[in-house]
Amino acid sequence: MDDDETQPPSPAPSVLPLTGDHGAQWRPVSPLLAEVRQVSTTATLLPPAVAAALAAAFITPWLVLVTVLLTGLWLWLMWLIPRQVAAISWVELPEELAIRKGRMWRSLVTIPYGRIQYVDISSGPYKRAKGLADITVNTASPASSGDIPGLPVDVAEELRVRLAAHGEAQRAGL
Repeated sequence: MDDDETQPPSPAPSVLPLTGDHGAQWRPVSPLLAEVRQVSTTATLLPPAVAAALAAAFITPWLVLVTVLLTGLWLWLMWLIPRQVAAISWVELPEELAIRKGRMWRSLVTIPYGRIQYVDISSGPYKRAKGLADITVNTASPASSGDIPGLPVDVAEELRVRLAAHGEAQRAGL
């Protein structure tokens, strides 16, 4: 009798390319995350732009360049942020959590459930007002840790419980 006949075939590893769905049910983050990031960016860039404009009017006209640069940066970020947010997605696979981010510089992080040590939920004041939270999945290695920003709070809480349960179950088998 051959050894091949006695052993069951090993499961095929999950292959998740950076592009396309390939059968996985990728879940996007909330589109409200784009609004939160745009408001935060505006709150950061607006005061220096206004200060530079006032200084240009009363001190030296050369500061108009600073105003133009800050306004150009703000316009570019208002265009970029929704595209960045739309590129963030995640999926729960049988053995791991996968997080995909980026349009030009894409990244795919897979976190095996057995390596999960703890899962954090965080939410700042404006995100809380919008009903959003961030999930951070921590492992012993920072290279295999990951985060999912901008989930609805109820989805984030359910995901935290599921990931913690998966992590406990997988570690118990070690």
